[in-house]
Amino acid sequence: MLFGSSDSGTQLSSLRRCHLPRTGWRSADGPSSWQSCRRVCRSHPGCPTLTRLVISDRRIGWYNALLPPSLHLDYPDATLAVVVLSTPDMFERAFLPFLENRLFQRLSDPVDQCVKHYITCAVSQAFPSQRVDVRYDYELLPNRKPKFLAQTAAHVSGAAFYYQQSDVKDQPWGDKKMFGVCVHPRLGGWFAIRALLVFEDLTMGSEMAQQFPKDCVPSREERIRLLEAFNFFWQDWSYRDIVPPVQTYSQKQKDYFSTKPAERFKLLKTWGFLSTEEDQPDQTLDTQNQTNGHG
Repeated sequence: MLFGSSDSGTQLSSLRRCHLPRTGWRSADGPSSWQSCRRVCRSHPGCPTLTRLVISDRRIGWYNALLPPSLHLDYPDATLAVVVLSTPDMFERAFLPFLENRLFQRLSDPVDQCVKHYITCAVSQAFPSQRVDVRYDYELLPNRKPKFLAQTAAHVSGAAFYYQQSDVKDQPWGDKKMFGVCVHPRLGGWFAIRALLVFEDLTMGSEMAQQFPKDCVPSREERIRLLEAFNFFWQDWSYRDIVPPVQTYSQKQKDYFSTKPAERFKLLKTWGFLSTEEDQPDQTLDTQNQTNGHG
């Protein structure tokens, strides 16, 4: 599910279609549920414009099958889930207008608040009769484990290929731990995984086959280059260009995400935001957000 668009044309004045293919889906609420899921929904008053939502869906069972029981999502295997990605133009088309319109209540992490605002707006208006469990990439359970593994979810949904150390034959790193990274076939690394939506009352029919992500970095040499660029040189953005992207971050967005999270409020102030006392950041920001704030 793409939050934003690869189309850099005119912004839309409403949240347009939410497409759910009818064939192969089941709902506890019957046909009326389908009308709710497929209808056109309008943006919340004051929300900046959003572009079309494109769904990358999956069965919970496909996700759980890849993980140990301690990380399973506690839903029946056939339950529908949707992964939400942000595309490069989200920054100019959603985040900056979010700040300009002062839609935040109390500023902690600005991007997290922005994403939560728009997803809450879209879900409440597009699916008012559905029970939707929304889990954000920055949220943790009481045991400090993430509420969902974002890159695994993106891979299972078919949205992006999750390249891991185990995907490289004859690894050159010995015992060194190399963290994996997702690559989108059209955006490369110029995107972020933002949320997981679990539709508790919608299930996928058994005839629905899993759509696997495109392997856009097939060679051993390129996979080594990707993982080394991500693990050792992520600050220079080069890993994101492992495939030719159709769109990249603007220089302004690069400046924002290159700035340390604790310093971003000062940067926003130089851009003309956060000009009053009530706009000042919450000083109890989660440590994880402070250290892992790369977009």
